Amino acid sequence: MFNHIDLNLPQLERETIDGVRYYKVPDEDQPLKLVSITSVTSHINREIFINWRKKVGEAEAEKITKAATSRGTDLHTLVENHLYNKDLPPVAPMADFLFKIAKKDLTRINNIHALEGSLYSKQLGIAGTVDCIAEFDGELSIIDFKTSKKPKPREWIEHYFVQCMAYGCMLYEITGIPVKKLVIIMSCENGECVVYEERDKSKYIKLLTEYIRKFVRDKLELYGTK
Repeated sequence: MFNHIDLNLPQLERETIDGVRYYKVPDEDQPLKLVSITSVTSHINREIFINWRKKVGEAEAEKITKAATSRGTDLHTLVENHLYNKDLPPVAPMADFLFKIAKKDLTRINNIHALEGSLYSKQLGIAGTVDCIAEFDGELSIIDFKTSKKPKPREWIEHYFVQCMAYGCMLYEITGIPVKKLVIIMSCENGECVVYEERDKSKYIKLLTEYIRKFVRDKLELYGTK
């Protein structure tokens, strides 16, 4: 049984404007609309994604993207129910397979502070929904669950760690609680489950600010206000 420690995080409404997701965050006079960290990190890799779609073709790209999204959503559902000590719902066979190979690494999680919890930072101007805040091997961590065809080289997942660090910054701003490390649990269709860990928080805080600056700069140029 997994132990839970409730942080009582806020429930935030979402809104999508021109393809960018925003969260409505409470403020003194009226809610602030803070950009989703997912939109920020996706923006950084948009050219790679655009080139990939051109290479494989729109129809094939749409098919692959839809399958990957469904696979990831189903795995998250299984993991969330498992960590809440609930019975597992039926899902597609592939998601069930990915969950089973990740299960041994899920046993390294305990003292869960949040699952699918809303976070925000007024200082950074971002918000988002974190997969999991919990102890991993006894150390409080931001934990993200990913799926893939096969394990990715570490240099390909910089943006995953940047996103996790964003949640760490948001958590500290709201609660004053620091995390020790960032953890990516990647369950792969080739039968491997890889755990990537990162302790160099200063590196990813710096990268996070660079990601945010580029996102803002590019949006200002797009709307002709720079």
